[in-house]
Amino acid sequence: MNEAQITVTGWVAAEPIYSVTTAGTSCLSLRIGCTPRRYDRQAGQWQDLETMFLTVQCWRSLADNVNASEFRRGHPVVVTGRLRIRQYEKDGANRFAAEIEAVTLAPDLNRGTVDFRPVTRSAGLSEDDRREAADATDHWTAAGPLTPPPDPSTTPTPTPAKPPRRATQAA
Repeated sequence: MNEAQITVTGWVAAEPIYSVTTAGTSCLSLRIGCTPRRYDRQAGQWQDLETMFLTVQCWRSLADNVNASEFRRGHPVVVTGRLRIRQYEKDGANRFAAEIEAVTLAPDLNRGTVDFRPVTRSAGLSEDDRREAADATDHWTAAGPLTPPPDPSTTPTPTPAKPPRRATQAA
């Protein structure tokens, strides 16, 4: 298949929305923000460029797992999936929205740690489920622009409750 695959590193920009379609398929929709940074040699500091927001659709076991993982606004994530550009009309004008149908979604381990709990897999996605999700995610485009969460480098980070895991040697 010749589909556009994309991997995006960013942060959760709004609380995820979990639902189940009428056919019983789990769906989770969330917005992620990506703010590119460039080093300005003349100023001697990093500059944030314009933030880009994308809608991410997760299906079936991925939706269930992301929901159970309790991702919240401001959490750093890495998303890989199929890029979709959707056209819609708002206020009499044609607009475009970039969406990712996620294959994977995970915390960005450059900015934190995770305790992994494996689960079982489920079946594929029907065309009716895709149409229902497209209708359900129109609320992201109607909501307007989002603002980035506070810069995590300026807020204190809590100390982990668990001690770090140590490697053990087999005897």
